[in-house]
Amino acid sequence: MSDPHAPKLPFWKRPELRQTLWMMSSHGLRLVLQGVYFITVTQALGPKEYGAFVGAAAFVDIVAPFSTLGAGNLLVKNVARDRSTFSTYWGNGLWLMIVSASLLIIGLEIVGAWILPKTISPWLLLFAAMTNLLGGRALDLTANAYQSVQKIQRTAQFTLLPHIIRAVAALMMVKLIAQPTAIDWALVSLLSIGSAGLIAILCVSYELGKPQLALKRLKGEVQEGSYFAVGYSAQTVYNDIDKTMLARLSTLEATGMYAAAYRLIDMAFVPLKSILTVAYAKFFKQGATGIRGSVKVAKGLFPIMAGYGFIAGVGLLFCSPIVPWILGEKYAASVQVLQWLAPLVFLKGLHYIAADALSGADLQFQRSVVQISIAVLNVLLNLWLIPRFSWHGAVISTLISDGLLMLILWSLIAWRYRQERLAAA
Repeated sequence: MSDPHAPKLPFWKRPELRQTLWMMSSHGLRLVLQGVYFITVTQALGPKEYGAFVGAAAFVDIVAPFSTLGAGNLLVKNVARDRSTFSTYWGNGLWLMIVSASLLIIGLEIVGAWILPKTISPWLLLFAAMTNLLGGRALDLTANAYQSVQKIQRTAQFTLLPHIIRAVAALMMVKLIAQPTAIDWALVSLLSIGSAGLIAILCVSYELGKPQLALKRLKGEVQEGSYFAVGYSAQTVYNDIDKTMLARLSTLEATGMYAAAYRLIDMAFVPLKSILTVAYAKFFKQGATGIRGSVKVAKGLFPIMAGYGFIAGVGLLFCSPIVPWILGEKYAASVQVLQWLAPLVFLKGLHYIAADALSGADLQFQRSVVQISIAVLNVLLNLWLIPRFSWHGAVISTLISDGLLMLILWSLIAWRYRQERLAAA
């Protein structure tokens, strides 16, 4: 633990700055690589095939957090406080991932046959599920492992690895396959992300400690971990269920247009995501004393998140006409979608720091309840609006959900803050 009486280092010498720069560099390169395979894949597949791929992937994303039951978050929380527990939490996390992912993949295939449109192949769903629930979760656990010991440089490197592999794979796919399909890209994604996940697991085990299984310890923390899993699943619902519902209730072409614009929103959010990654462990350390501790971290981030979110939103609004030039004329309708979605970067930035402040103060249950409520609202709004207004309905539902989420989370923080202050008086 650092000495609270030690003199503060100049801003440019603080480790937080170096860590943020590492993540910014990683996410910046990731942004370029995402652009490479995003443009390559959208142009090669076209709106219909790309819409099918996104519909399957979004369906899988809903249950993805349950493949580890919050083990990564518990890893960060506990190892940051006691380094000697690393091997246990690392081993338990890997075990949970393998067992849970296997069960979830089987369940998705069964439920998907009933929910998803016939245009989305079971093979497409299988490849998407294996990519996300095995390869993707392995990479997430790796990031959490390095976060827990503050090796942000390695976190940055392994954040970048799958995108390097995927960009190369996308370029190879269009060279080797004349008319690639959604299934082709799903298989390429599985091979690239799966190999990256395996490399990441081996590196963590070598550098930080071999995995050890201790199910007795895990049993006592499954409840807390499940709060993280439920919360992140709800987050995935209000972020991605609109794409699956568009594929079901509207057309795959509309889904492709909407998904392409939403992808650009995600890319614009990358700088804020890197800041959140570096600050995540700090929320837990400061939040050990209660909400007032984690709010200090949130207050420090607020001007950056709000300022960048506003500027990025304005930039997306005015730069949207270049989308067809980048993606092709087939995506001309994505211009209007992007203009409607532009406020999302601002809204997401503010509700993410509020959510992490609650988690850091051991209020994950309350955070999850709010997120579940917003997810239910989002689904109901989509059921009502998408059949009537297609992608316009999905946009309206998204903006209402994210805006309301931001207001409720900050209201909850204000209420808890007042409670703690009164209790301390």
